[in-house]
Amino acid sequence: MIKTRNMGTLIVISAPSGAGKGTVINKLLEKNDNLWLSVSATSRIPRDNDIEGKTYYFYSKEEFEEKIKEGYFLEYALYAGNYYGTPKEFIGSKLDNGIDVILEIEIQGAMQIKELVPEALFIFIMPPTLEELKRRLVGRNTDSKDKIIERFKIAYKEINEVSKYNYVVVNDEVDNAVSKIEAIIKAEKCRVDRIEEVLLNNEEEYIHELLIDME
Repeated sequence: MIKTRNMGTLIVISAPSGAGKGTVINKLLEKNDNLWLSVSATSRIPRDNDIEGKTYYFYSKEEFEEKIKEGYFLEYALYAGNYYGTPKEFIGSKLDNGIDVILEIEIQGAMQIKELVPEALFIFIMPPTLEELKRRLVGRNTDSKDKIIERFKIAYKEINEVSKYNYVVVNDEVDNAVSKIEAIIKAEKCRVDRIEEVLLNNEEEYIHELLIDME
């Protein structure tokens, strides 16, 4: 007989700014009770719709750098002039209890996780076109023109890093993207390295008993 491991899956999801990563992840969480989103920390200034402890944990640049020295983060990266990082707290216990953990992080941080946890699941969310990506960045009305140009250039570079991920999902329509990610997670549960074989003490005797009726 065989049984699957009860460990949760560590799921790393990255995307260029404007690809709709946050919207897709929120929909995933609404539909799946066994998913838990690890809230990242950042040194960027909170926006009007940000919620402390839900959108991000917000720290000043000095506070963030102090926490880096303390070893508080599983990974961290400097992106568009701001720090982003994943607090270690709670992740291990969630995985041990069979809960799948999502890390919503940038590519630099994702590659750090890949070195630490190579068996994790890495998914890259892609915008349908660069034109659509530009439209979304402009439409958010949260950044200056110079900031939008900077984010677009970074996004173009990030898209060329997609080969470092296990899967790519094009976010042309949110529900469609969510369904694809759900299918990927289900398939991941069936991987051979997630199965443990339970050896029987008297395996030969057991096999003989199974075949005896065929004689």
